[in-house]
Amino acid sequence: MRILYHHRTRGRHVEGVHIRGIVHALRELGHEVSVMSFPGADPEHEPSVQTSASSGRLAGVVARLPGVLFEVFELGYNLMTLLRMRVAMRRRRPQLIYERYSLFLFATVWMARRHGIPLVLEINDSALVERVRPLHLKGLARRIEGWCLRQCTGLVFISSHFREQARRAYGDIAPSVISPNAADLVQFDPARFDRARLRAERGLADRVVCGHVGAFAHWHGVDGFVEAIAARLAETPQLALVFIGDGRTLPAVRALVAARGLTDRVLLPGRIPHADIATWIACMDYAVLPNSNEYGSPMKLFELMAMGVAVVAPDYAPVAEVIGDGRTGWLFPRGCTDVCVQRVLELVARADERKRVGLAARDYIVRERQWRNNAEQLLTLVPAEEVRI
Repeated sequence: MRILYHHRTRGRHVEGVHIRGIVHALRELGHEVSVMSFPGADPEHEPSVQTSASSGRLAGVVARLPGVLFEVFELGYNLMTLLRMRVAMRRRRPQLIYERYSLFLFATVWMARRHGIPLVLEINDSALVERVRPLHLKGLARRIEGWCLRQCTGLVFISSHFREQARRAYGDIAPSVISPNAADLVQFDPARFDRARLRAERGLADRVVCGHVGAFAHWHGVDGFVEAIAARLAETPQLALVFIGDGRTLPAVRALVAARGLTDRVLLPGRIPHADIATWIACMDYAVLPNSNEYGSPMKLFELMAMGVAVVAPDYAPVAEVIGDGRTGWLFPRGCTDVCVQRVLELVARADERKRVGLAARDYIVRERQWRNNAEQLLTLVPAEEVRI
């Protein structure tokens, strides 16, 4: 089947990982997939640190637009989409359009209905949820969103909570599946790495290593977690923490670690290219996700689990759909940083449990959460007569 994947992202970070995962999985299933990206974006190739600054300049300019002006540009993007989609439909003759949904974007749904082409929307964002960037034209955004979710062929939600919010707000939406994130088992395979060598090179030999991978943003809670656990690290001299990523709260975390004299216990490597993330996860005995949100499906949760590294995580519904407490990870009551810290400290002395739960976590990813699983799920939303190679 000829599939056109359309998105309006820069494709540089987590969204790029997700796009590549779905596209490659669909191709492995035998489908012909072409990608239509935001001008200047190329999610099929992860940008290097050197090239990312010079690519996607238009997207960078747009992202810096203030408030309402940014949202007006998002509305205006429908015109560009209509023109580009018309050309793509003529040249590529897609039998299915798969779109990563964006706020205010309705042109693809309208054109797909007009031409009788099945269209599946993947919902990672919504006018219904609290967003990093405040939404000014909320009423208009919700009206457009409700229309899109009712008029498309099918919907892919990343969590049950997200779907229930949409149903309550918009009523009779299109048929849907729940499809959390996934992991690439070729890239995230613990057998690929010399764990002892990597740990020695990074000063982690003979340590119990608890790690984290993700953005240093307030909603991830890394700053609060580090502040809470710093006062108790003396209780477990063998524990080392590795927090990979960058973001707004990283400078404050660095300053705290330096002020407490913990630079040998808390490693902060900064942003690591996605291709190298697995080399750091290979050094970890277990991991922690200090906080999340009610609708998100954290990508790194799946990549950690794929590497046999189980995670201490908050019991938000999307996380609890993936982690079985004491079976494939450990859950704590969301918002309870002290409980999270206590669980992390207790696991330092429980090597057998870390290993048992880590192996079960990888087994779960192997069975249910490879990108192929996601691709197969989305195809169930397409009329059977259309799903042909």
